[in-house]
This record gives sequence, structure tokens and C-alpha cells, in this order.
Amino acid sequence: MKRFVGLALATLALAAGGTATAQAIPGNPVETVPMTAAPPPLATGGASVGVSLDLAFILDVAGAWYSDTPMEVGGHDPAKTGFNFQALEMSVQSNVDPYFRFVANLALALDGLEIEEAFGQTTSLPWGFQIRAGQMLTRMGRMNTMHPHAWSFVDQSLMIGKFLGADGSRGLGFELSWLAPLPWFVEFVASATDAAGDATARSFLGGGEWNVHGFQDFLYTVGLKQFFPFGREWSLAWGLSGQVGPNATGHGNLTSIYATDLYLRYKPLGSPGRTSLSLTVEGMYRVRQVPQDSLRDWGGYASLVWQFARRWELGGRYEYVSGLPDDPLDPQWTTGRHRGALEASFYPSHFSRLRLQGSCDVPRWQAAPIWGAVLNLELAVGAHGAHVF
Repeated sequence: MKRFVGLALATLALAAGGTATAQAIPGNPVETVPMTAAPPPLATGGASVGVSLDLAFILDVAGAWYSDTPMEVGGHDPAKTGFNFQALEMSVQSNVDPYFRFVANLALALDGLEIEEAFGQTTSLPWGFQIRAGQMLTRMGRMNTMHPHAWSFVDQSLMIGKFLGADGSRGLGFELSWLAPLPWFVEFVASATDAAGDATARSFLGGGEWNVHGFQDFLYTVGLKQFFPFGREWSLAWGLSGQVGPNATGHGNLTSIYATDLYLRYKPLGSPGRTSLSLTVEGMYRVRQVPQDSLRDWGGYASLVWQFARRWELGGRYEYVSGLPDDPLDPQWTTGRHRGALEASFYPSHFSRLRLQGSCDVPRWQAAPIWGAVLNLELAVGAHGAHVF
């Protein structure tokens, strides 16, 4: 821990130069933060290389109350009545040279440090191609690519937690994307990542010792991302994605997940309060091969978020995920589960947010619903790269 703090402080000192662009919390604009003069370039084998890092820390903490033991599914969710340390995220981004960009997101919890993402990304490949390589969140659906500070609600979707995992779908591997030369935005994505590890335990190999014997032992993700602007005030993003890879129930058994997501946004021009209305809908269908059987379940959510003033936002979300009898992963999740949530957010500035969220979780295999109330505080300092639309 001392080594991590020392490294973070050293990185802060190194990065304290130039002009940094700070990413606003969703629903707020971007600001430019002036800093002191840049340090002299570093000498590397006779060549001079300038160093400029976008470095940010994002803290999420919450106080929560639940009427019964909560059944949260996300690794950063407020999971108990009382005070909850959700995450301290360190985000580091920098151009390495004219050809590569470095991106890392580190999550510091009370019990240790976790590398959520650390990858290199090309910046100058021809014909619309781009490559990422390293530890990364897969481009599976919409919410899976987002870190907690980009969420409108304080907890992860039930669908993501059940199908992809407590921290979403991620792994060490390689991704190729292609931006098609079409009149509207069309991007094709394909990746191969590890099918083993804790981040794949919900649907694929999961933890334990697994050896790679061939291409069939990886997790493959494909996606189609599209964006359609309708005039100057309406815009629509629509995606299709899928995953396939081995699971832990037996040699040759596969899991397949199919997903679609839609994001519709209305933002009137010239609004003095920067008002906007955003609708998000996402669904997944999963097929798991098990000995002498095939398990099929599905789930989804829909959320509506209204920023009605410069500093205020209201949102509602409804979720449903089906259940299965005799499911080896979730033996208690035998039937469907509903959950609804309402949230109100206040932004004192571009770099802080207060959220109050109430929820009602209805696991049908329990006698009574679980009511919850959460007050979340989020603080962001430093320079942060832009979020995906």
C-alpha cells in the first residue's frame, strides 16, 4: 500500500504540467484546468520525450439502509446497511508517441488494489482500424464499458451482475475495431480475451487453473455500434453484441450471450439550464451448455434520466432478470426478479455529485421485497479523458 501511495504521488508530481482537460460528470460540460509550467522532457537513450499525463482520482462513498439483507450483484454496489466504501478509482491516460495511447484504470478498495484496465491503443492505423491490447473491459453491450462514476444510478444492473459478473466482462487480450466509411457512424468490434479468471465466473471458465490448448479456449466478443443524429437535438446510439466461450461444466461446453442496447437522447439547443432527456434500454439472452442439458435465461433494464436544470437530475430504472431451477451458479435464483429504482442527483460543480436513490427489489423466491435507500457522494479531481457517448 505504501508503494502504491508513493507511486501515485510521484505520478502526480510528474503530471503537474501543461493544460489538462477535465471530463465532466455525465450531464455537465467539460472544463479546462490551467496548471503550472510543464517539466523538462525526459532523456531516453539520447532522445528527448515529453511527458504529459491525464491523471484523475474519483471517490465514491455511500450511506445505505435496507429493510432486509441486500442482494446486490455489483462489486462497487452499496452492499450493506451503514457506510459503504464503493471505490477510489485512479485513471491514467497519455499519448505514448504518435502511434500508441496508454490507458489504465485502477480501483483502490479498503482491502487492496485492483487493476481494472491497463491497455495500449493505436492512434494512427490506416483505413479506420484500431487495436487495443492488454487488460480491458470488453465491448459487450453498453453499461459494461462504463466505470461506476459514469453510471446514472449508484448500483450495477442486475443483468450485468448475473450474466457478466460483479465487475462486468473484462480480461487480458486483444481487440480490433473498424470504423466503416459510411454516411453514419458504424463501428465493428471483435476481441479475444481470457475465458478464465474471476471476471468470467458468471458465464465462462471463471477461477481455477485452466490451460489454453487452442483457439477454442478463449472468450470471443463481437459487436456492431451505430450512431444516428436526428436533426440538431435528437440522437440515437444502437448496438448489437455477442459473446461465446467455454464454460466450466465440462469439456467442450460453451456459453453464448446475445445482447442489444439502445440510447436515445434529446438535448434542446439554447437551453439555459442545459436540460436533456435520455432513455437507455439494454437486454441480454444467455445459453449455457451443461451436461445433457442447455440452460437459457434472459434479462434487461430500461432507464429514463431527465436533467431538468443545470445542477439537478431525476432518473428512474426498471429491471427484470429471469431465473432457473437447479441453476449451478444461482441455486436460489429459481424464478424471475424485478427491481425498480428512483434517483435524484445534485451537482454542486463539475467535479462533485450527491445522489439519493430509493429502490424496491422483488426476488420472487422470497416472501417480501427488499426496500433500500442510498445517499452517495462522488468527488473527482484531476484530468479525465472523455467518456463514450
